[in-house]
Amino acid sequence: MRGTLYLIPSTIGNDNVNHTLPQKTLEVVNKLDEFIVEDIRTARRFIIKAGYTGKIDNIKFNILNKHTREDTMPDLLESARAGKSIGIIPEAGCPCIADPGAKIVALAHQAEIKVRPLTGPSSILLALIASGFNGQNFVFHGYLPIDKKQQQKKLKDIEKKSEQLNQTQIFMETPYRNNKLIENMLASLSPSTMLSIASEITTNEEYIETKSIEKWKKQVPDLHKKNTVFLICNYQAK
Repeated sequence: MRGTLYLIPSTIGNDNVNHTLPQKTLEVVNKLDEFIVEDIRTARRFIIKAGYTGKIDNIKFNILNKHTREDTMPDLLESARAGKSIGIIPEAGCPCIADPGAKIVALAHQAEIKVRPLTGPSSILLALIASGFNGQNFVFHGYLPIDKKQQQKKLKDIEKKSEQLNQTQIFMETPYRNNKLIENMLASLSPSTMLSIASEITTNEEYIETKSIEKWKKQVPDLHKKNTVFLICNYQAK
C-alpha cells in the first residue's frame, strides 16, 4: 500500500502560523517525520512554529531545489512508495506554485501515491482578490525575463493580452529586483493601465494598492527585498 504525499502550505512571511493556517494543516505537520523541502533551515523554523511535538532531530529532510537533478527526484518518494506518508513544504505560501514541487507531485501520480493538498495562504490568489481586477479570467506568468529589453517586451505583450482578453495578468519578481521591475513597468506600460501591488501579504508589513501607471509615477513605493505580487489590467472590473 502506498503512502500519501501531503502538500503543506507555509506562512508567507514571519507571521504567526495560527493566523494563516487551519488547525487541520498543523495537525498533519505534527504527524509526519519526513518532508521534501527547498531549504532545511527554513523548514525547521516553520515546523517549530507549527508546534511540532516530536523530536526535530529525528525528522528526515529531502532537498528539492533548482539544483536537484531530475533523475534523482523519484528517490525523494521512496518512503511514500513503501507506504509511509510524507509532506512537501515550500519556502512560502502554497507548494507547487512558482516552486519545483509540481514535478514531485507529477511523479507521485505516476507512482499511484495519493496526493492531498492542505489549506493555507496563496499570495497569488490573495493578491488577485484584493486587486479589484477580473477574478474569472486571469493568468499567472511566474517570473518575467531579467534582461531589461526582454522584460519590457513581455510587459507590453501581457498588457496587450489583458486588453484583448479582459484578462488579469499576474507575475512576481525576486525581491531584490522589485524596484527595477517597477521602474521598467512605469517606463513601458500605458499611463491608463492599472497596476496592483500586493506586498508582504498576511504580515504586519502588508501593503496592497491599486491605481493607474500614471498615478504610480507620482509616488513610487520602495519594495526592495519585500515579497511582492504584481497584477496589471487594461480594464475596470464591472
